[in-house]
Amino acid sequence: MSAVRMDGKALSAKVRSSILAETEQLKQQGITPGLAVIIVGNDPASEIYVRNKEKACAECGFYSEKYALPAETSQDELLGLIDQLNHSPQISGILCQLPVPDHISEQAVINAIDPKKDVDAFHPVNVGKIMVGNFDFVPCTPAGVMELIDEYQIDPKGKECVVVGRSNIVGKPMSMLLLHRHGTVTMCHSRTQHLDEVCRRADILVAAVGKAGFITPDMVKDGAVVIDVGINRNAAGKVCGDVDPAVMEKASFMTPVPGGAGPMTITMLMKNTLKAAKLQHGLL
Repeated sequence: MSAVRMDGKALSAKVRSSILAETEQLKQQGITPGLAVIIVGNDPASEIYVRNKEKACAECGFYSEKYALPAETSQDELLGLIDQLNHSPQISGILCQLPVPDHISEQAVINAIDPKKDVDAFHPVNVGKIMVGNFDFVPCTPAGVMELIDEYQIDPKGKECVVVGRSNIVGKPMSMLLLHRHGTVTMCHSRTQHLDEVCRRADILVAAVGKAGFITPDMVKDGAVVIDVGINRNAAGKVCGDVDPAVMEKASFMTPVPGGAGPMTITMLMKNTLKAAKLQHGLL
């Protein structure tokens, strides 16, 4: 048995074309979704993400602004810019690329963004809304995973779902989304005892640990759905996930890396920005 490859690239293209169609309709009402992306300092990985986000905005018909600030920008200057964007009618969503330089508090930046424009869904208000299940925005990677699960008609209801990794960006919201879909969720992390045994119980296994090949075939039960959120580089410098590719032979469905959960992340950012524009104009 070899797993069905869950094609994030194809799904991403499909979702973006529906976002573009909706954007064209909004423009006829005089509304253009707008995304502001802020990057502080020159982190090469962040710069690639920002370029991809600009490209996605163009593909979806959005207006976009990019602010590339020097590493020595003060926290007050950054918060001042965020405040300005909070009040800008052209901007539906604000994203500050993390990490920021050490002299700037990440939490202060997250807290400064208006929850209605927080398309990354990191603000405590949006995090709380995810907890109670009454949310406007979901962090982009878990949102993308749910889109993939739906596309391949996988229902978490009543299933054993195991999430490996407890970050605020992926692990925690991922667990809540599966729980809201009536999955029975176990959350694991670096201190979980007998991790291999816990993983083997999973009908749906989500790996978000940031360690190349961390999930090996002996940790996966036959026929499990395996979602690999990791993006790492192996010893040869090749992009790889948190799951050993050999797991493909045991799983029923699996996301490849690259081309699985990754392409969905920026597409979900576009979906959140479209939703923010609609919310701000009283269309939802």
